[in-house]
Amino acid sequence: MSDSETLTGKRLMRLRVNGEPQEVAAHVTHSLLEVLREEMGLTGTKHGCELGECGTCTVLVDGEPIYSCLMLAVEAEDRDVTTVEGLALQSRPHPLQRAFSDLGAAQCGYCIPGILLAAKALLDKQPNPARPDIEEALSGNLCRCTGYTKIIEAVEQAVGEMRG
Repeated sequence: MSDSETLTGKRLMRLRVNGEPQEVAAHVTHSLLEVLREEMGLTGTKHGCELGECGTCTVLVDGEPIYSCLMLAVEAEDRDVTTVEGLALQSRPHPLQRAFSDLGAAQCGYCIPGILLAAKALLDKQPNPARPDIEEALSGNLCRCTGYTKIIEAVEQAVGEMRG
């Protein structure tokens, strides 16, 4: 047993979550999703299929959208992890969050945290995406309540707001 492992079978992990260094004791076999929700109390990231098929658990790791159900938490050590809780800018909603709210793009809201983060990853790389680019970026995120129209429109509205 190494210095960072405890008698409970957990290991002390150092993560950077939403811009803050964190230390958390967790089992090395736990997914990033489990550690974020159960050990760190960041419940904005949702459990979905746990097979990497629905996108509900999407977070950003070093700016890339990742299905947190498929990534072990130990793989995120010393990397930047952004959850929906970290999306706001200095306690103000991100333009994506405002647009989703303004347009009523969320129905039940369960899938929205993952969709918001997938959209943020796109806008960070491509500040002025065309509709097909948005559709492609969100294609790994399933929503069972909407027809995606308002979701796409909300991303487009956020693009306009971010351009000024």
